[in-house]
Amino acid sequence: MIKTIPTRPIDGQKPGTSGLRKKTRIFQDPGYLENFVQSIWNGIGGLEGKVLVLGGDGRFFNAQAAQIILRMAAAAGAARVIVGRDGLLSTPAASHLIRERGADGGVILSASHNPGGPDGDFGVKYNIANGGPAPEPVTEAIFRASQEVTQYHIVTAPDLDLSSPGTARLHRTEVEIIDPVGDYADLMETLFDFTAIRALFVGGFRMRFDAMHAITGPYAREILQDRLGAPEGSVVNATPLPDFGGGHPDPNPVWAHDLMTLMMGAQAPDFGAASDGDGDRNMVVGRGLYVTPSDSLAVIAANAHLVPGYAAGLKGVARSMPSSTALDRVAGELGIACHATPTGWKFFGNLLDAGLATLCGEESAGTGSDHIREKDGLWAVLMWLNILAARRQSVAEVMTAHWQRFGRNYYSRHDYEEVDAAAANALVSDLRARLDQLAGTRLGQLRVLEAEDFSYRDPVDGSVTTQQGIQIRFAEDARLVLRLSGTGTAGATLRVYLERFVAGPEGLDAEPQAALAEVIAAAEALCGIRTRLGRTAPDVVT
Repeated sequence: MIKTIPTRPIDGQKPGTSGLRKKTRIFQDPGYLENFVQSIWNGIGGLEGKVLVLGGDGRFFNAQAAQIILRMAAAAGAARVIVGRDGLLSTPAASHLIRERGADGGVILSASHNPGGPDGDFGVKYNIANGGPAPEPVTEAIFRASQEVTQYHIVTAPDLDLSSPGTARLHRTEVEIIDPVGDYADLMETLFDFTAIRALFVGGFRMRFDAMHAITGPYAREILQDRLGAPEGSVVNATPLPDFGGGHPDPNPVWAHDLMTLMMGAQAPDFGAASDGDGDRNMVVGRGLYVTPSDSLAVIAANAHLVPGYAAGLKGVARSMPSSTALDRVAGELGIACHATPTGWKFFGNLLDAGLATLCGEESAGTGSDHIREKDGLWAVLMWLNILAARRQSVAEVMTAHWQRFGRNYYSRHDYEEVDAAAANALVSDLRARLDQLAGTRLGQLRVLEAEDFSYRDPVDGSVTTQQGIQIRFAEDARLVLRLSGTGTAGATLRVYLERFVAGPEGLDAEPQAALAEVIAAAEALCGIRTRLGRTAPDVVT
């Protein structure tokens, strides 16, 4: 039986770059999730006769939300919903499944790298038929629908048993419950030289993958241990938990501190890696060496020809504007285009679909390729393993050779989290108003070459996206970027990106924060972050 529930619009249900994220308790408020899900159905023109993929990262409220969405999809007339066992799917696996099954779209339950639990965060994201996040016209339609919704529809039925693969009926909708790991793992076998990677482990290669009690645990065990032969225990924190074991599922040196301590110690294995809450981000660490996401992307591009799935060459590459320009230098030598886009994976979708790019990456540890339309943490780890197997070098040797060939882009991101939103917006607005006056001025030891409020014209559809971050280039081969992040759920997060290029051969082994000291000083002189935000230091440095 379909029940129609009267409702009214709820303020603040505007999807961001990765869907709608709020505190878990807000999503648990009566009608809150239902309002937003109904707005998705209304915004995409209904679900009648369509096929939907559904799954999430297993955080608190995932199981209950999956049942609500199943009943609402059935009420909306969906022909079939493909759902991961126990309501679980990593974001990359969901993207692959949408594409492989020819689904009309998918709903992913996650707040990505944000903490989970009853006092943590929750999120709902809609992906379109190409497997990628909904582009702005779709998210705008969903938002408009959320401002006009007057009722939602839901089937009154008991919860379905999602604990094992099989099929079930919910009203007139078929619900197909699948193994969340198998299809994705099979895809990875088509891209990488699993024989060469297995040989690494046979030869005594040791690695540690920290799944951070998030969704990639089962995927990493299946691929790294069961299929590739990494020793038992190579994957740690592999059981997804509703609160991520009390941790923060963001793969960076601050939150993956146990892995970093191991990798910087005397007994470090050869290779370390981690992934985030929903499996789309990654961190790569060598023995005694942290690899920045920007350097990782550049190394992958420079060595992609060594990997079977990319041996034919790259059509082009793309990076988010705040990412370092290390990728640009690789693309220049390879003779391929390098696109700079706003932050948000949806901006890469058009480039990938049009065949203008093969590899893409963001400064926030998201790396991926045209195999799906999302960033993919485990894919990036497998790229590195394949490269190490082909080159027969350590991570440090690979990085040293890369810097000697291309030069080194010293790069860091300073995050000021949960700052006063009004103060942060005022800081950015005031800086934006001064941009025309900055060229030629000096900030400490650096001279401003140009300053802009970054805007992007999509080369495929011609759409223009403005105010995507303030970018300041210095004459001394340095760069500063400031932007407000859209992934938090409390206050505001100011991200400050710092970059300086050293051509070599000298100066390639400096400590990054020391190498960036003049850029850090320029950022403070320009913005007065300490005074305006009341912070003496960033909360997270990566």
